[in-house]
Amino acid sequence: MPCPKKKTSRSKTGMRNAHSSLTKKPMRTCPTNGEIHEPHKAYKASDGAYYYKGKQITHPKF
Repeated sequence: MPCPKKKTSRSKTGMRNAHSSLTKKPMRTCPTNGEIHEPHKAYKASDGAYYYKGKQITHPKF
């Protein structure tokens, strides 16, 4: 493996990593109860049941 001849400066490291900044995740609103959630993921609603694509996939737990 080759070895670098000089230390990479903070500026060069920062320029290389400039494109990898964090972005906000897209959010959707549930058509059944109006809660906000991430798309393509099952989410737990306020009634205790899990929903996916607007359909209930588990029973609510009281």
